[in-house]
Amino acid sequence: MRQTIGAATFVVRDYDEAIAFFTTVLGFELVEDTAFGAEKRWVVVRPPGSTEPGLLLARAATPEQEARVGDQTGGRVAWFLHTDDFWRDHRAFTDRGVRFTGAPREESYGTVAVFQDLYGNLWDLLEPRREPT
Repeated sequence: MRQTIGAATFVVRDYDEAIAFFTTVLGFELVEDTAFGAEKRWVVVRPPGSTEPGLLLARAATPEQEARVGDQTGGRVAWFLHTDDFWRDHRAFTDRGVRFTGAPREESYGTVAVFQDLYGNLWDLLEPRREPT
């Protein structure tokens, strides 16, 4: 049996502001933007060059969902953005106004820094350590 996760939901206040952040600031690709009536859209973004499932940007539709925008995991890092060049992406993100919560650091698993998205959710920008071949 083979299973995969098709997408992960990312609750947003507004579709268009979220699309702009992910595509312009983080450089993600807009994979799909399909309207389902006047209020609902199926919007998927993913990192450039990725063939993996992406983030489903889901507009908050209830007060409970709205309360979760920016606090989807209770203050923990929720998403781990892997890169093949940490310093390239750190510079690019910084130049585009991304707020990092601390200095980059070397860990046993790679080079990492935590950043906030447009709503304040926490992400790791991570270049995994490569094992010598």
